[in-house]
Formats: sequence, C-alpha cells, structure tokens
Amino acid sequence: MTEVELKLRVVATDHPAEGVRRLVLTDAEGGDLPAWEPGAHVELTLGEGLVRQYSLCGDPADRSRWQIAVLRERHGRGGSAFVHDGLAADDVVSARGPRQQFAWEPSRSHLFLAGGIGITPLVPMLAAAEAAGVPWVLHYGGRSRASMAFADELAGRYGDAKVVVHPEDEEGLLDLGRIVGPPRDGLRVHACGPASMLAAVEQACASFPAGTLAVERFVAREDAAAPGGAFEVELTSDGRVLAVGTEESILDVLERAGVDILSSCREGTCGTCETDLVEGLVEHRDSILTPAEQEAMDVLFVCCSRAAAGCSRLVIDR
Repeated sequence: MTEVELKLRVVATDHPAEGVRRLVLTDAEGGDLPAWEPGAHVELTLGEGLVRQYSLCGDPADRSRWQIAVLRERHGRGGSAFVHDGLAADDVVSARGPRQQFAWEPSRSHLFLAGGIGITPLVPMLAAAEAAGVPWVLHYGGRSRASMAFADELAGRYGDAKVVVHPEDEEGLLDLGRIVGPPRDGLRVHACGPASMLAAVEQACASFPAGTLAVERFVAREDAAAPGGAFEVELTSDGRVLAVGTEESILDVLERAGVDILSSCREGTCGTCETDLVEGLVEHRDSILTPAEQEAMDVLFVCCSRAAAGCSRLVIDR
C-alpha cells in the first residue's frame, strides 16, 4: 500500500454501540481513496496537536469511502472526545494513510479474538476469511452487549456459530485458554483489544509455532517511554554522531538536530517513524514488530527503541 496525505470529508455518522461513533469518510475532492487491505489504519489530525490512528473497518473494495469507529475514552487524551463532539457531517480533516501494521494473511484456518473496540480491524478480516472459503471463528468480548459495536451486524451476516459474543456482564472475562486451545497446524490467530487481554492471548499461544499469532495494540507497552542507558546514534546521510541521553528518545535527539522525520504516536504503536537499522543491536520497545521481526535487527522505531545493553552505538539510515 502507498501511504499518502489526504483531505477527508465526513459524510455520515452513527453510533453502532453505546459510546462508539462511526464515521464515513470520503475524499474531500470527490476522487477515489487509496487502496487498502484488512488490518490497515489511517492517521487523522483532529484539531491542533491531536494526531490519532484508527483502524479501517469498512469494505476494502469500496474505494469511494472509508469507515472508522471510535470509542469515547473516559480517561483519554482528547482524540476520542474530538471525534465524538468536534466533528459533524461535511467537516474536513487532514489524514495520512493507509498504513499497515496488522496484515491479514491467508491460512488454512483462522481464529479472531476481539476485546471491545478491538473489533474494528477484524471486521474486514472476517470478510476476507469468508471470501477465501476457509474455516474461521470470532470470539468477541465486551463489557455488555450494548457496548459491543458490530456484534449484531456480524452475527446476522455470518451466524452465531462463527461470531461468538461474550458480554462480560453475562459471562465474565473471556476464557482465552479454553478458546485458544492446543496448537493446530495451519492456524492463524489475530487478536486486538486491551493490554490485559493481549497478554492473556500471548500466554495462551506461547507453545504455538512462531508466526501463528498477530496482535494489534491500541496502548503502548509500559516500558515504551521508560528511561534507559545512554548511547550514540550515527546517521548514514552525513556521518553525524548524536548522543542520546537516559531520559530522551532517539526521536527527541533527531528532531533537536534538525533531521526531517515523520512521527505521530511517539510511543511505538503507529509505525510512522520506522527507520532502517544499518548496524548495532536494538532494545525493541514498540508494539508493532513480531518476535521474529525484532530478532532480524533491521528496523527500529526511533520514538521508543533504544540501544540494547552492551551496544554503545546504533547506525541508522537517516
């Protein structure tokens, strides 16, 4: 997918669940929107200083419109409140995307696990699995049925055998150990939801073959912005060597040095600041790379990644 800068117009809104607002967005000039694949997200600029990423949850084949669904976060940082209260039909917002960090991959069978608003990137994945004609099932947990966006719509489309809804006020928390079960050949697991749920999913899948599990996080790892040891960063573009202190990120240092670099979340969840690693060992703190991708030591996210213990210098392609 090619990432581009866009102006998007809000053409319709509704509330598919309590506390969730869905926006339908079109190109402000009336053209086709960029192609995207299940799992992709778009970055929106929501007023001054608010840049947020939201999963695309519509039909990838429909180039005329995009859809996102946003949960009102009671203790958020302003992005969800802006979407709920600050946007109306015909408003235009700046955007960048589509961006892919959570790709759907064909497999012999699929298990989808959603918690709350984590259902959004999975909606187009379910359609892709259905179109592929392979076995799949979704287990979807939420506080209550009324709070679970798309639950009735998906169950009506695919049936209760494939869309299994688990309201917490009726059943308690998802029994992920039972749901995941033992390793199976050809299984692909996609999970999106709160950090506690994803930690339980990772534990349940610990004995599965590498590459079985793919997760998307809406919240950064706890250590993403934690202090670390000091180190140096060398830039391939001009050979400059910059010092990174214990309380600052590589991104902080690059910006201070006048290096032109795109960034957004500043906590390792969006992927905007991905940078090629030329030399050195990285302590990965992002919420994007798989364990195998981390071991490859060929990219890092300068907003949160640091030099690994014993490595005094990273050489990056900047």
